[in-house]
Amino acid sequence: MALSPSRAEDPRDDRLSDPLRQAADTMRAVRDRCVWTQQIDHRALVPYLVEESAELIDAIEAGPRAEMREELGDLLWQVLFHAEIASRDAEDPFDIDDVARGLTEKMVRRHPHVFAGAVANTPEEVLVHWNAAKAAEKHERQSVLDGVSHHMPSLALAQKLVGKAAQVGVGDSSRFARGATVPPVVERGSGATETKRPESEHDLGDALLALVAVARENGWDAERALRERLRGLTADVRAAEGGAADLEQ
Repeated sequence: MALSPSRAEDPRDDRLSDPLRQAADTMRAVRDRCVWTQQIDHRALVPYLVEESAELIDAIEAGPRAEMREELGDLLWQVLFHAEIASRDAEDPFDIDDVARGLTEKMVRRHPHVFAGAVANTPEEVLVHWNAAKAAEKHERQSVLDGVSHHMPSLALAQKLVGKAAQVGVGDSSRFARGATVPPVVERGSGATETKRPESEHDLGDALLALVAVARENGWDAERALRERLRGLTADVRAAEGGAADLEQ
């Protein structure tokens, strides 16, 4: 079907007062009239989502605020893009309004100390309400690992899995360090060289970098090594959950 030569209505029209609605209308017009955009599906869009997320992280950590604002917009475009694709699904369509509505309902449920009569005077109490609401929503989940994405970067995944392991009693931080050597942080000053264990995030960064250097020297893949260890931890967590379930029966 040939595209109409007429132009789409400019979504920046002053009559449209809601900037978010303008952005959604812009996405709809692009999907309708851009032949490249029409060929994109959810899977094809994933690399762009990853890239835009990484660029936003860079802007947050090191860029000027104008750059962060722009990257937030680029990430919002990805959300609008996925929602517009979903709105045209023949079997299970939903649009950006459905996404926003579901998000609002979820956040209201998870903040009963804001929108209901619950009380939370400390961050810890807030987390109690949040986790209780989340558990009620996800009652069909059988494992603490359900919902954990293994597409996360390895270090972020490791931190998440260590926390999940603690929930089912699979050791603590010292357990994972047992049998491993943490490279010391080297301090240079006043002509002396002193070594110490990491005591800050900066020190930890030095130690992690040292481990990567060890991997490179030995021809090892640091990313693969950590992921293989995480697979073992995942198996340990599931085994612990299975043992607990057997005891309850």
